[in-house]
Amino acid sequence: MDLLDFFGGGIIDSVGKIADELITSDEERLEKENEILKTKLQYDFQNKELDTKLMTGQIEVNKIEAQHPNIFIAGWRPAVGWIGAIALAYQFIIYPFLIWLWTFLQSQEIIPKEISYPPVLDIGALWTIVSGMLGIGVMRSFDKTKNIDTKKM
Repeated sequence: MDLLDFFGGGIIDSVGKIADELITSDEERLEKENEILKTKLQYDFQNKELDTKLMTGQIEVNKIEAQHPNIFIAGWRPAVGWIGAIALAYQFIIYPFLIWLWTFLQSQEIIPKEISYPPVLDIGALWTIVSGMLGIGVMRSFDKTKNIDTKKM
């Protein structure tokens, strides 16, 4: 719940309850309920419009950052992508192989049984980061299927 919902939603509901208590006829009650519904719809529309403007502004910032010649400004997204790819490769390909190898080496008494297994990554945090990056990747895939040349944008 955002700040506008907290203040705006509570005011709209309060006005609706007060109006309901003051109006007696069914016709007047329906008219006031209709006005309250219109107000709620208008409020929701304005809230969505603000969200859209915020997302559009972020997209513009992203475009400017991506064109910057400095690697620390333009390169942070690819860096996060590569780190995510390496972490996923470790977690789902390398780690299971290491566990198998570790168990085999311990059974052959090459590695002492007191030495614990290789570390496991925090997959919850990893999925949060990688899924955000994949959202960007899906948009790029959409551009490719529509033959949109993003280098000219």
